[in-house]
Amino acid sequence: MARVPQLDDGTAPRAPELHIAAGSTARPPWSLHITRERAGWSWISLRILALAPGQSHAFATGDEEALVVPLAGGCHVQCGDAEADLRGRTDVFAGPSDFCYVPRTADVTVSTERGGRFAIAGAKADRIFTFRAQRVADDAVELRGAGNCSRRVVNYCMPGGFDADRLMVCEVFTPSGNWSSYPPHKHDEVRPGETALEEIYYFEVARGPVDEGVAYQRLYGTGTRPIDLLAEVRQGDVVLVPHGYHGPSMAAPGYDLYYLNVMAGPGERAWLITDDPAHAWVRDTWAEMPVDSRLTSNLR
Repeated sequence: MARVPQLDDGTAPRAPELHIAAGSTARPPWSLHITRERAGWSWISLRILALAPGQSHAFATGDEEALVVPLAGGCHVQCGDAEADLRGRTDVFAGPSDFCYVPRTADVTVSTERGGRFAIAGAKADRIFTFRAQRVADDAVELRGAGNCSRRVVNYCMPGGFDADRLMVCEVFTPSGNWSSYPPHKHDEVRPGETALEEIYYFEVARGPVDEGVAYQRLYGTGTRPIDLLAEVRQGDVVLVPHGYHGPSMAAPGYDLYYLNVMAGPGERAWLITDDPAHAWVRDTWAEMPVDSRLTSNLR
């Protein structure tokens, strides 16, 4: 990766709490509770609602629009006079889930008969859109990269596929041994070909036969905006990306990797990125490589 900028004393600058360990923000029934204030930024939040069989929980969206994405299990979502039953999935490695969008200034209740975990991805919004539930469309699932950079991307709430004010949400499945979020890229400037977006990575890692799995996430900055993180991530961990080049996300051999991405920013609702110039050439090599067959045989 690119050389990390150095301070005058020779050490690398580090932003606090970019890597948030699973359980460290829990406030039941939320197993993860990252507000904009907690993250120290302006636009996005992420909470994971963990409910036992027969439980429900009510909350208000306030000034945020949100997406409800089942991670494990199904749920019923009530939003004013509108409602939806989300079938969900057994776990994040079983394939895409159905989901629903809830607008700002809404009162929401999530209930479940069998229990489960449900991501509530939020972004500060100005406009109010209609509550709606949706199955993942075929064209929302894409295979990105090739060879050991192959991954599957599910575009739940992305421009051109699902309308929202600012919120963007997708998830990525990376087979064991592969790299994703690669080449490293950034989206922290408003300029032609790039948008300024905050981003959250929420990780789940498949277990092995003996213990929980492990993966790694890289984040680094530029000379003018230094930031530095190389994190060992495990089930339920989060990495915050306020700025800088992020990637690769590395799935260790033997352990499949999943992450949910939440993004938003002050300008155009668009995912426009700039690759690290040192590694952008890697994209050109994919044309001669096949996509990892584990992905083509594991689509729902």
